[in-house]
Amino acid sequence: MTANSPSGPGKVWLVGAGPGDPDLLTVKAARLIAAADAIVYDHLVGEGIRALFPATARQVYVGKKAAKHTLKQEEINQLLVDLAREGLSVVRLKGGDPFIFGRGGEELEILHAAGIGFEVVPGVTAAAGCAAYAGFPLTHREHAQSVTFVTGHLKDHSIDLDWPALARPGQTVVFYMGVGGAAEICRQMIAHGLPAGTPAAIVRRGTLPDQQTLLATLGCLPQRIAESGIKPPALIVVGSVVGLHAKLSWFENP
Repeated sequence: MTANSPSGPGKVWLVGAGPGDPDLLTVKAARLIAAADAIVYDHLVGEGIRALFPATARQVYVGKKAAKHTLKQEEINQLLVDLAREGLSVVRLKGGDPFIFGRGGEELEILHAAGIGFEVVPGVTAAAGCAAYAGFPLTHREHAQSVTFVTGHLKDHSIDLDWPALARPGQTVVFYMGVGGAAEICRQMIAHGLPAGTPAAIVRRGTLPDQQTLLATLGCLPQRIAESGIKPPALIVVGSVVGLHAKLSWFENP
């Protein structure tokens, strides 16, 4: 990968930017960013990571939040193809891990169909970063033998999930993009068997200096969210591991 020296067909590197803290960016991701001819980046790529972008790189913001999209997904797909066909080394930079609720697979399918070469660089996903910085081990022999990552915002804007599976005991469930649907998420989890007193939390802007961790139970989490005014980006964590926060929290309570 040689910056700013197109020669032959270009290539796209699909890179995870991690959960927010620039220090959690992988060494490979930082190296690719520094050598990129073009960087196409999302809303969740923060200022600390953008500061690493080389001044010589073409920088294209394609962020999405709520119903506000800078570009439609189809336009982003075509942009990646076009940049690569210019012979550029393109870093497609996504918050967290690009293969976990990041549409990374959809974008790579388009590149494959267009005959564009690509590589994938995983990143620290938001669930892992937020849990670590909030003091919630996602698994624990005495609390959770499995962990499930779920999107709280499906393609058709519904929250039609496998609630019986999500309400099984002995696991940790992490809802990405679930703030807007928190009331329905909690209602369904309780309706399918989890006690209303099950520990739950929401972590906003995890791993960043202004991280907020709100502790609650399934029964009162929606009210706590409304009272606090917490807005995305945030994750909802459900399970008894949340109860370990008092002992294991280190970031917000040094």
